[in-house]
Amino acid sequence: MNKMIKKKKRRNSTWQFWAIILIPLVLVFVFNYIPMFGVIIAFEDFSPRKGILGSDWVGLKYVIQFLTSQSSTKVIKNTFILGIYQLIFTFPVPIILAVSLNECRSRHIKKFVQLITYAPYFISTVVLVGILMQVTDMRIGIINRIIGIFNIGPINFFGDKDLFRGLFVGSGIWQTMGYSAVIYLASLAGVSMELKEAAICDGANRLKRICHVDIPGIFPTIVTMFIFNCGNIINIGFEKAYLMQNSVNMPKSELISTFVYKVGLSNANYSFATAAGLFNSVISFVLLIIVNQISKKLTDTSLF
Repeated sequence: MNKMIKKKKRRNSTWQFWAIILIPLVLVFVFNYIPMFGVIIAFEDFSPRKGILGSDWVGLKYVIQFLTSQSSTKVIKNTFILGIYQLIFTFPVPIILAVSLNECRSRHIKKFVQLITYAPYFISTVVLVGILMQVTDMRIGIINRIIGIFNIGPINFFGDKDLFRGLFVGSGIWQTMGYSAVIYLASLAGVSMELKEAAICDGANRLKRICHVDIPGIFPTIVTMFIFNCGNIINIGFEKAYLMQNSVNMPKSELISTFVYKVGLSNANYSFATAAGLFNSVISFVLLIIVNQISKKLTDTSLF
């Protein structure tokens, strides 16, 4: 009798679980998986008049055309270089910020720093680029005014193609470091206090406690986030790159995302643009799998 009651309770709890999760699953399927059907366009000579199912099949024609064209080689190179820059310089900053905030003893200072670092994340990309243009302006920009004190001539930041990557990555760090630090702060909250107290009893100073207690405690989280970041190394947002782009910095600011937009929407070459987007997604997936497997062998931490 007791077994029958337990089985009924399990069935009821299972039914409630699926009832709650059903709507999110349907939304994910409708808005994430059904649109993937459009990938077929990359293998067709797509015509809006004929539609996806009626267009002529051309196989790998546009994929090969994308991989062999001179302009494509340039945008792939630019995307990879900028993605590596972002990974190297952007990834460690939230960790350093989270550890610093965790060690801060003043609640008022901690809240103030959190507010200052979290707020930029909620600024829209258009506003962010506008602020960046004003700050770096040759005549009224605060950066040029500060360096002018040291008798350094005004620098045209948006007029120098070699400064594009620095501006892109630097503004990205400023915008995302506070929000990205949240997950590390949550992970630090789960670090054993007994280990910290034992380290204090052993005479470990604050730096040693960070290196030997805090960092090892959040290391699985760091590895997981590193895998995600490696998987997104070439998934660089279109809006920011496009808004920062001009005729001068074009040789280094033209990325796969901006290239797809111009070719697909401006020139109406939908098949070629879809082939470029497909290449981007496949490379991201392959990188994710490779980094995950390496992490699994070296650290026993992986996504799957």
